[in-house]
Amino acid sequence: MKYVELTGGEGEESGFIDPRPYLDRLPGLAAELPPGARAFATDPGHYDFGGKRCVKDLQPEQVRRTGDGDLEIRFRHNCFKHDEDLLVRYTGVSRFQSDVLDVCDPASLGDVILDEILPHPGGCTHELACRPGTLVVACRDLEAEWIPADCPDARPAG
Repeated sequence: MKYVELTGGEGEESGFIDPRPYLDRLPGLAAELPPGARAFATDPGHYDFGGKRCVKDLQPEQVRRTGDGDLEIRFRHNCFKHDEDLLVRYTGVSRFQSDVLDVCDPASLGDVILDEILPHPGGCTHELACRPGTLVVACRDLEAEWIPADCPDARPAG
């Protein structure tokens, strides 16, 4: 991650996440992002840790090629926070990198801690810090769609 600060201890739940350095730069970066990436990065709920449309605590579930140079990643909701899954469609993918030791299954990346969307020549990069791995996609643009999820364990509204 270039701007998001991840600090603290070694434990899975320890540490501190501070998106403010990224959010402070986002207004200037947004103008350089392609339209879909800009809309997703600047969505008011994206970094609202208590909100239902914050990426924190989602879990990468499936990566699928959808065409020549295109792919999508489905992120599963966390029943105690979200009532929707997130589907991100990437077009013109020039790089896909998943870093988790000794496994290839995207679900092994663990919960999303936070992400950054940054300008990149010909488009943008989307980097996600997870427990215990990372995911990086460089693409021409991306489109994020929230999809209702059936979750019998969801916390009650209100």
